[in-house]
Amino acid sequence: MSRIGKKPIEIPAGVKVALAGAEIKVEGPKGKLSRTIHPDVSVEVGADMITVARPEGNTALQGMTRSLISNMVDGVTNGFTKILEINGVGYRAELQGKTLNLSLGYSHPIAYPLPVGIDAEVEKQTKIFVRGIDKELVGATAAKIRSFREPEPYKGKGVKYEDERIIRKAGKAGKK
Repeated sequence: MSRIGKKPIEIPAGVKVALAGAEIKVEGPKGKLSRTIHPDVSVEVGADMITVARPEGNTALQGMTRSLISNMVDGVTNGFTKILEINGVGYRAELQGKTLNLSLGYSHPIAYPLPVGIDAEVEKQTKIFVRGIDKELVGATAAKIRSFREPEPYKGKGVKYEDERIIRKAGKAGKK
């Protein structure tokens, strides 16, 4: 049984939710989001609650749909943030307009244009804040930035999430 899918979603003050056919639109103080809902799931929008119902036996689809709608409501009210840290001598980041310039130890700098709907902020050239209202897009953008130089296990150099723990390996053992 889906426990998450059964929970109703509260609509905070200042957020408008509209359901038109198979598309749900959420509008709040930070922006607008819309998503197409799977035809097997039925969504009911009340005055201050959203409920998700399912056909017989498909609990995973109900829980996923409820989580997606809940993330949309959270995104237009609070927004989402992922924090990345850069470790390594000479590794740095710089923001120029909507382009993130990264120096990550390669022979060339990396210029990454930020997607529409994503804002970034660089602090002390080693900390990147990725912000937006779409949780999926924020996570995908942070993962893309991390993929340019993933942290290596010997010295921990690279781009990592703030709360990520790098498991270190021992280096070469000396000759006997």
